[in-house]
Amino acid sequence: MSTSIASFQIRGRFLTALALRIDADEDSEALYEQLDAQLRRVPQFFDEAPMVLDLSNAPKIADPSRLRVLVANLRRRKLRVFGVQSGGMVSEDALLELGLIAVPSAKDAPLPIDGQRSRQSRAEGHGGKNVVIHAPVRSGQMIVSEHGDITVIGSVASGAELVAGGSIHVYGPLRGRALAGVHGDEDARIFCQSLDAELVAIAGLYKTSETLGDANRKRCTQVFLENDRLRMEVIG
Repeated sequence: MSTSIASFQIRGRFLTALALRIDADEDSEALYEQLDAQLRRVPQFFDEAPMVLDLSNAPKIADPSRLRVLVANLRRRKLRVFGVQSGGMVSEDALLELGLIAVPSAKDAPLPIDGQRSRQSRAEGHGGKNVVIHAPVRSGQMIVSEHGDITVIGSVASGAELVAGGSIHVYGPLRGRALAGVHGDEDARIFCQSLDAELVAIAGLYKTSETLGDANRKRCTQVFLENDRLRMEVIG
């Protein structure tokens, strides 16, 4: 009796995508000027990041002809648009023609991925469990706890990434990216002994290294949301 070996496997994946919400009801020159300014201000900010277009505030752009122009302009800027959210006027055939899919609405959890991440980076997924890492997190590593907390007893290097549904605790310098409350948990927090991060984010609101502020840099800090604003507070 021969035993056949399956040629493929189907597995779930925790995928994060950047959502670009269009707040103007037309794809004007002002939109592209502002987008170009953002790309110049934060080089490689969107590099290699899968992107969804959110048209909830711009229903007129959901017209197929206008959407075609917008997508072409975004792809010309090397933005990897793969889906459309709240594009009810666009038929499935029109989306397929543009190489897009319809994406259901979800809570914001922007995960900007810059080009510093290695293409061979290792992602460690831990589902709903809390995760404790007893070693430094090296550049190129990505630690994921989809619904739990992440605790790192050690440092987080530049180019590393922590992604947690709950809170993040780093008992050492935080130089990489830390994204807490990625499913919209506004009570999530980020704690670290020395804040020098490339990016910190909670429930869809984020700051990059350029906007952290000198008052908190390289100090023991907690990051939290208050009145829909991302706040940082020195501990001790």
